[in-house]
Amino acid sequence: MRIAVINRDRCQPRKCSKECEYFCPPVRTGDETIVFVDGKPVITENLCVGCGICVRKCPFGAITITNLPEEMENPVHRYGQNGFALYGLPVPVAGKVTGLLGPNGIGKSTAVSIMSGVLTPNLGARATWEQVIARFSGSALGDYLRKVSEKGVKTSYKPQYVDRIPKSFSGPVRDLLERTDERGALQDLLQQLGISHLLDRNISSLSGGELQRVAIAAAAARDADFYFFDEVSPYLDIYQRINVARILQSLAEDRAVMVVEHDLALLDLLAESIHLIYGVPGAYGVITRPKGVRVGINQYLKGFFPEENVRVRSEAIEFEVHAPRIEKEIPPLIDYPAFTVDYPGFLLEAEAGVIRRGEVVGILGPNGIGKSTYIKVLAGVEKPTSGGLDHQLKVSYKPQYLKADSDVTVQGLLRGVARNFDSSYYQSEILKPMGLESLIDQTLTELSGGELQRVAITACLSREADLYLLDEPSAHLDVEQRMLAAKVMRRFAESTEKTVLVVDHDIYLIDLLSERLMVFEGRPGALGIARPPYEMREGMNAFLKGIGITFRRDEETRRPRVNKPNSRLDRMQKEQGEYYYSPQEA
Repeated sequence: MRIAVINRDRCQPRKCSKECEYFCPPVRTGDETIVFVDGKPVITENLCVGCGICVRKCPFGAITITNLPEEMENPVHRYGQNGFALYGLPVPVAGKVTGLLGPNGIGKSTAVSIMSGVLTPNLGARATWEQVIARFSGSALGDYLRKVSEKGVKTSYKPQYVDRIPKSFSGPVRDLLERTDERGALQDLLQQLGISHLLDRNISSLSGGELQRVAIAAAAARDADFYFFDEVSPYLDIYQRINVARILQSLAEDRAVMVVEHDLALLDLLAESIHLIYGVPGAYGVITRPKGVRVGINQYLKGFFPEENVRVRSEAIEFEVHAPRIEKEIPPLIDYPAFTVDYPGFLLEAEAGVIRRGEVVGILGPNGIGKSTYIKVLAGVEKPTSGGLDHQLKVSYKPQYLKADSDVTVQGLLRGVARNFDSSYYQSEILKPMGLESLIDQTLTELSGGELQRVAITACLSREADLYLLDEPSAHLDVEQRMLAAKVMRRFAESTEKTVLVVDHDIYLIDLLSERLMVFEGRPGALGIARPPYEMREGMNAFLKGIGITFRRDEETRRPRVNKPNSRLDRMQKEQGEYYYSPQEA
């Protein structure tokens, strides 16, 4: 079975010569495979031969022709002719947290809209609820959809992009949260999330991390049958992520909770089962049957789903087996003295340290501990209060919070900062792996959060500099994009001998990316102490000891996995001071 999808936003017939129709072989033989209706092309899928000529000839990259991996039933939902198609649905299970794992643009939002009763599935045509229920009859999903059709399911939804909340609500946090407190659980949630002090603050004044916790509290405070949380990790540090995991697991004791999450360490800790989603972003998505969380994550990392007999990636994502990385005998890029930054109510004390040429340094620590302030001092955006930092290095800086306030195109932005934009190296090593080829003619204001993040990372690496500073590059990126971004940053540092510093809370990203590690300690919001870079093992042990959790390596994929608190392995590793790897794995 073949499906053809046309991106109506990108398709601009007035600016092209209708190449899709002109070059189509069946059209040339007299078939009406591509016709124009109301000025836009329509592709008849059963006449399409799948040659891909229209895909290559379209000057705006608006056409996708895809062969489905196997003969399938009609989709659960399709957005009209030549629109996105979704196959399968996840199954909410009362008493459990269920995860959804897949790339962005693959149909998760569509699935949630159906599960919430916001969208009526059309089975690829114009189906009624009776036809939908008949298709899934005899299954738990059929029973659930029957309740949805009868308006018998109450849902609560935490959106993905929490930074958009101030655009739809103005006023103090108290007004937003008190209207959601349907279970009488708000006070406990405020305490668990550490946001009681925010009640009288205006929504517009909150940081990304504060907005995320307010949104989680608002969704969890409602009295619902089905709770859906779309990415709970962005802007939260690892301490806060673990707290959120505990809240959602408690919420799921007698209710169905479903979570989309790209932090695999958090998803592994949080969910009991997961649905994998594969397909072509923007074209079609297929939701698998539920899998055990360990098995599902391992299959996703390997890129092959045995039960579905589907390969979604040519290469497996691999993690290093051993903890310590070999120290490189390379000259220092910057040997900086101790310095302080003193704000009203907050003090950052940075100990003297050395950053080497051509290395990648990960930076870990709780929110409000001064990591972004440290980065800004290195970037020259902030001035230290004492212990002047005098260096003549060229610095390229990607901030934590991104704003798309320009109508410049992606290509216009990148050409303005990358001297080698047209070189084969830039196109193959940076632009293509970052997945920007299809976005090149879009303006920044048209981009989603994840697309803007990829453009910002690429722009940062494109500038001529000695030191590259990236603050939370994983935010709003899916697992695939995070792993590719890590590979791009690591290869960039190795091939150019430039130094890269990355602030992030995704343990998997830091593990894949870093050669050394900086750990920030102190009291969030009051005192931050920036330790000098450690070797990876020493740094991870110092960081995880402060949190009180231990990691082990998965036997199959060698990925980090959180040990259950007070388990045999957890106790043994704490006794031996090996918080990131068991001694047998090191």
